[in-house]
Amino acid sequence: MSETKKRQKSVVLFTSPSCVWCTRAKNYFRQNQIKFKTIDISRDTRAARDCERNGCRGVPVVLIGSSRWICGFDQPKIEKALGIK
Repeated sequence: MSETKKRQKSVVLFTSPSCVWCTRAKNYFRQNQIKFKTIDISRDTRAARDCERNGCRGVPVVLIGSSRWICGFDQPKIEKALGIK
């Protein structure tokens, strides 16, 4: 029998080094075993522009899949977009 496990959507977390909410978001993802990639916008100006273009002025910014941008650490929105609650 093959196991039918739902594949997690990709998650990218845009952060900056001194961001407390970014640390909380990382901890949340780790505690819930959600795989994610981190991009530091202080070192990647293109990523920072992408966040701004999608309406986000600060960090953290969470990109789920290729088109769902969530400004700030909004746990209910993140869980809904990932289909986990």
